[in-house]
Amino acid sequence: MNKTKFSLEQLTVAYQLLRWTVLVTPVAVVVGSLVALFLWLLEVVTQLRWQHEWLLFGLPLAGILIYWLYRLGGKQADRGNNLVMEEIHQPGGGVPARMAPLVLLTTIITHLFGGSAGREGTAVQIGGSMAGLIGKKMGLSPEDIRILLMTGIAAGFGAVFGTPLTGAVFALEVLAIGVMRYDALIPCLIASVFADIVCSAWGIHHTHYSITYISQSFIKEIPFIHLDLWLLGKVIVCGVAFGLSSFLFATLMHNIKHNANAYIKIPWLIPVAGGVVIIILSYIAGTTDYLGLGVSSKSSDGISILAAFDANSSVNDWSWLWKLVFTAITLGMGFKGGEVTPLFFIGATLGHTLALWLGAPVDLFAGLGFIAVFAGATNTPIACTLMGVELFGTNHVLYFAVACFTAYYFSGHAGIYSAQRLEVRKLR
Repeated sequence: MNKTKFSLEQLTVAYQLLRWTVLVTPVAVVVGSLVALFLWLLEVVTQLRWQHEWLLFGLPLAGILIYWLYRLGGKQADRGNNLVMEEIHQPGGGVPARMAPLVLLTTIITHLFGGSAGREGTAVQIGGSMAGLIGKKMGLSPEDIRILLMTGIAAGFGAVFGTPLTGAVFALEVLAIGVMRYDALIPCLIASVFADIVCSAWGIHHTHYSITYISQSFIKEIPFIHLDLWLLGKVIVCGVAFGLSSFLFATLMHNIKHNANAYIKIPWLIPVAGGVVIIILSYIAGTTDYLGLGVSSKSSDGISILAAFDANSSVNDWSWLWKLVFTAITLGMGFKGGEVTPLFFIGATLGHTLALWLGAPVDLFAGLGFIAVFAGATNTPIACTLMGVELFGTNHVLYFAVACFTAYYFSGHAGIYSAQRLEVRKLR
């Protein structure tokens, strides 16, 4: 009897795996292709902005255009990632298919004219809207559409960063603080892996990061201590700083959005004001390196994520704060794009600065900041630890975990996603 029950259970599992592979494949193909298009367009407009710096002065007008595009065709699509997450928590009106072209177009406009934004939000919204559309076309049940929306998040995230394992776990972890939904584990992994393959098949190449530092035991005479304990202490200290910077970013962005809506009574003037402030700040900072994605810079000696891994680069003590302010204003005042790549910039440059202050390896601490600030702002420490492994290798995985987990706790319960539910408090 038990043997028969066991066999039937395994057959059911095999059937569900096959079924979800079939359901998820079209999502992965569509999302991977759209993300590839998005990344290609992003590179094109970034090059255009570098060649024609006067485009920055069009940012206020670009803000008006973005506002009216959403006013005319967006409806609920303006709620972005939060709408996708809310539909997973509690299915309602669904995620509109128009969200994908709207967010893709408006993110490209934001980057063309110099807004400081990222790409994760766009990829996740593309994934969610396409998954919702495909689910409806297939006539799936609300519960199946809920899982399919999670695979859309995984596909978008995995494809846009070239980190399929991180994408799968991120989709499970980001929905609620303190819990993970394992019912979508395999579908999310399938979607993320396939979407990344499809995106790469279109000829998209992701940025390569490397950490050359080789860790050694601090006390070589004690054979069972394989860590540099002094370095580990520095990692913990920096993890606290990374978590606090995550809290600062999320709080500042939400406050800017709230106050802009409260004090600027004409809605389309909000992005206009934001665009003007960004222009002014660019002149005060004396550089345009804090505009756009920030992965690389127009000049070889500019400030960027890649530069943060070099101890001799032009990254300064306040580079992280400049990028934090630029991005909080851009996204808080109505422009479109993601938060994650700017969080990479904030973390990497803060890690660079702290490493110089503490006498620690710059490339390692830039990498730690890269993932830990993201972990604190999104409350996804496990996904971010895995991202460290996928981007930088396994040599420093314990330092990755310590930095991400510490940042997770010290960021408090603030986060960049208002729809993220609090299921288990970080401290009782």
